[in-house]
Amino acid sequence: MAADQDLSELYGSKPLSYYGNPRVDYVDMLPDNRSLRILEIGCGNGATGVLALQRNKCVEYVGIEMFKSEGKKAEQVLSKVYIGNVETMTFPFPPDYFDVLIASEVLEHLTDPYDVVKRACVWVKPGGRVFASSPNISWFGNIVSLIRGRFDYAEEGMMDRTHLRWFTPSSFAEMFESAGVKIDRLAPLSEVSGKNARRKKLVSLFFGKRFDHLWWYQINMHGTKACVP
Repeated sequence: MAADQDLSELYGSKPLSYYGNPRVDYVDMLPDNRSLRILEIGCGNGATGVLALQRNKCVEYVGIEMFKSEGKKAEQVLSKVYIGNVETMTFPFPPDYFDVLIASEVLEHLTDPYDVVKRACVWVKPGGRVFASSPNISWFGNIVSLIRGRFDYAEEGMMDRTHLRWFTPSSFAEMFESAGVKIDRLAPLSEVSGKNARRKKLVSLFFGKRFDHLWWYQINMHGTKACVP
């Protein structure tokens, strides 16, 4: 109980923007299909779901949120919200129920994201879409910090103190592939700019793109639930 209370305090200190930034890019990629069912793990206050519903991208948007105060907000705007730890809860979803699964910047907060991804993908229809993102531990800034002997946590961002798991682009993709997801696109969430963009270009040209992952601050994955032959 003490550990749960400590975790609640950590999440409670987060700014409101931590829970309320909609994933416009994911909603933009959804077809204009009013009959879709969408599940979001870590829905925050429901901002992404609100956008999807407003744009008539789905008929049902279900969220799972650990932090109670934000989950209560999401309950007011989404079809259904389950408040609690996704790792310990049971859900009534039958296999192949959802058309879309979203897990944006949440899997790094779990003790066993591999198990959660495997469970959640069972609920996705064959041919359904899967969208997920997470920080990239192999980002060059982290490498530089390690060389300096530092691994310092912060209140938010890459080194958020509530992060429990870390991924590289390849390990992130492998987690979903092992759950039956075909990776359609694996790329940085945003491109680097300024001096870092010039550095990336030089390193990429010299090493033949083998070290491009060093410039990914966040991993962004688009996938498709594999169809059973």
